[in-house]
Amino acid sequence: MRYPSFSLLREYNILFIRGFMVLFLSCLTIRLNFCISSIPSSLKALPLEGHFSFEEVDLKHAARDFGNRYQSHPMAVLHPKSVSDIADTIRHIWNLGPSSQLTVAARGHGHSLQGQAQSHGGVVINMESLNAPEMQVYTGESPYVDVSGGELWINILHETLRYGLTPRSWTDYLHLTVGGTLSNAGVSGQAFRHGPQISNVQKLEIVTGTGEVVNCSEKQNDDLFHSVLGGLGQFGIITRARIFLEPAPTMVKWIKVLYTDFTAFTRDQEQLIFAEKAFDYVEGFVIINRTGLLNNWRSSFNPQDPVQASKFKSDGRTLFCLELAKYYNLEETLVVNQEVQKHLSHLNYIPSTLFLTEVTYVDFLDRVHISEVKLRSKGLWDVPHPWLNLFIPKTKIHHFAEVVFGNIVTETTNGPVLIYPVNKSKWDNRTSVVMPEEDIFYLVAFLASAVPSSNGSDGLEHILSQNKKILEYCERAHLGVKQYLPHYTTQEAWRVHFGSQWEIFQQRKSVYDPLALLAPGQQIFHKSITFS
Repeated sequence: MRYPSFSLLREYNILFIRGFMVLFLSCLTIRLNFCISSIPSSLKALPLEGHFSFEEVDLKHAARDFGNRYQSHPMAVLHPKSVSDIADTIRHIWNLGPSSQLTVAARGHGHSLQGQAQSHGGVVINMESLNAPEMQVYTGESPYVDVSGGELWINILHETLRYGLTPRSWTDYLHLTVGGTLSNAGVSGQAFRHGPQISNVQKLEIVTGTGEVVNCSEKQNDDLFHSVLGGLGQFGIITRARIFLEPAPTMVKWIKVLYTDFTAFTRDQEQLIFAEKAFDYVEGFVIINRTGLLNNWRSSFNPQDPVQASKFKSDGRTLFCLELAKYYNLEETLVVNQEVQKHLSHLNYIPSTLFLTEVTYVDFLDRVHISEVKLRSKGLWDVPHPWLNLFIPKTKIHHFAEVVFGNIVTETTNGPVLIYPVNKSKWDNRTSVVMPEEDIFYLVAFLASAVPSSNGSDGLEHILSQNKKILEYCERAHLGVKQYLPHYTTQEAWRVHFGSQWEIFQQRKSVYDPLALLAPGQQIFHKSITFS
């Protein structure tokens, strides 16, 4: 009897394995295509007050954000009219189990930077269409406002001012949604006094990753309450929030001064955030190699000494701008002027660079929107925004400045570079936000806009390379820096970011979103898809 040769048997085995794999993959593809094709009909069948959109124009819109760098197309966009619409949708996807590819992302005004509010092949919820109960302002000894998670802060400002009230803590740009900023932190020049926006919330309504609607506060379901605040959308969707209010001023005295000495600049900033009855807003900017800087200020501000201001030259210099604001009412003008002069007398800025103006409270808070309108008119708003936001410990800020300003960053014409200190005692360490370990830390924000198709210093690749150098230096020098609005692409990098908070963050995820349905664009957790 003759037996097949070894080479012939091996060829038969290879052909068998190939055939089996083709059959297996064909079955898998058929099953996957069947699952995918059946999903839209199952979503359409949900009895909602709002509706799903599968139109290409809606999907494209949901696939873009302010960062203008990442685009992930969803399968559908939900336009909810009620919280029940959101809960029913998430519960339906939860019930589909791990065999479904669907994930869910809540999208507010689309100001994410790196696709954080996108969901590839999943469902994006348009939070701005949420018709929750109307905004309700409550006056009294401890005033507050109840708002939808999809409400814009600018709308909250206008509504609360009708009652002579205002939220205490802001972001620099007000055309953002409540749910969006509370999922991060919400930081601006008022944070040194009132803490970030997440420190000014009394109560939340959340839809978890299982579709459960939960009310939470420090006294009720407190673990979920603190999880969601600064939680990057990982534990639930904020559908309603109760925000603390305070009496609103009508006017703002707005001041800018310059420094050449970084030590004097930071010393004055730190002095001001602890000074009693000083300023209500403290921020700062780094200005490198800007021509005619003070002349540009003249369009909105008045120099205290016009003659000396006209002689000041900013060309080729690294300067540090201290920006201050004092809130007041008209009947307090005389007293406020005296207070401002007193506090300015204790500062060490360049005397010829003192510029002042007086604006309404609304115009001050909505100042960035004015710039937006100008940029939009020039077609310069919808461009890539490769922003980098860092929290830097106080003891490391001088090392950082020495290496970065003027060396890695050699000009600031691409966009502002913010720098100002915040007081950690005003932040709640029970929330999910990650901060440096020191009591005082600085927010340093590189807010560059890239010119499309440019290969120069204003191009995207150059700015991204600059950001990379900054991060590599921070890591190499062991500065203890933490990213704000963080972006990482591996879970290991996220572990490093969270540090000792990682275990509790992971545990909270397993409780409130065990299938990892929510906020897939953050790339912290990935839904495991199984085929049974």
